[in-house]
Parts: sequence; C-alpha cells; structure tokens
Amino acid sequence: MSSVETVVLLAVIILMIGIGVRWIRLLNAQHDARIEAYRFSEPLPRPPGLPDHTAR
Repeated sequence: MSSVETVVLLAVIILMIGIGVRWIRLLNAQHDARIEAYRFSEPLPRPPGLPDHTAR
C-alpha cells in the first residue's frame, strides 16, 4: 500500500465515523422529541384510608 492510499483510507474511516456520530445524534434527538411529546396520564388517586405522606 502506498502512503497516498493509506491517507485516503484514514480519511474515509474518519469521515464514516463522523457520519455515524451525526446520525446517532439525530436519532437521539428524534427519540427525545417523541418522549417529550408523549402525554403521560395523571397519577392514580390514593386509596381511602392511606395517609397523604409517609413519615420516616
């Protein structure tokens, strides 16, 4: 392998790693937006007879 081929190979590897990092960040941003948009239900009411808080 010549030195030019080695440099090109290293450049391609670095470029592919950069593309992969960018893609993962975009997917994480989409996932975070989906989680934020999901409306969770209200918490269930306490059954009668239970105290409002627990003292420890």
